[in-house]
Amino acid sequence: MSKELTKKAVDLLLTGATLLSEPCPYCSGVRVMKDGNALCINCGREPKNEIKKETTENTESDSTLVTLEKKLDTLSKELEKESDHEKQQNILKSINSLVEILEKMRK
Repeated sequence: MSKELTKKAVDLLLTGATLLSEPCPYCSGVRVMKDGNALCINCGREPKNEIKKETTENTESDSTLVTLEKKLDTLSKELEKESDHEKQQNILKSINSLVEILEKMRK
């Protein structure tokens, strides 16, 4: 942490800035926010839109994984109850497809 960044952070805090609870996405340092701009006291960088976009994409990906896992569970229960051989085969194909998709998404 440089003296310049420390001085800048102190000045910001004295003029109404607040400490953020979320750490810096680059170095996990403490950040100070004023007028919608966050400054990391440790590395001096501000998060770019790319970081926020990645977080949103990860959340959407996690949501999709949960949905697919629920569908897999539903199909497994359906397979357990099904006695018709052709329907069992169709359910197994669907399960196989879901498993492949889940494996790709988790990588």
